[in-house]
Amino acid sequence: IHRMSHLPVIVDPSHATGHNYMVNPMARAGVAAGADGLIIEVHPCPEEALCDGAQALTLSQYAELVDQVRKIHELVAMSEMALL
Repeated sequence: IHRMSHLPVIVDPSHATGHNYMVNPMARAGVAAGADGLIIEVHPCPEEALCDGAQALTLSQYAELVDQVRKIHELVAMSEMALL
C-alpha cells in the first residue's frame, strides 16, 4: 500500500478481531508488515466498559504491547536501513 499511496497505513486490531487476546499478535504483525500506526482500544476495566469491552486491553496489557511494538519497529527500521 505504501507504494500505491502517500497516505499512512493504520492497523486497527481491536475492531478487526473483536477479541482482547488477538489484539497483541495482530498489532505486532501490523507493525512488522510496516504499518505507520495502530488504533488500540484500552479501558481500565474492560469487563465494565459500556461498549467494545471484549476487544479492549487493560492498561498493563497496553503498556506491554507498546514495549513490544517499539522493539519490532526498531528492528524493521534497522532492516530497511540495511537495504539502502
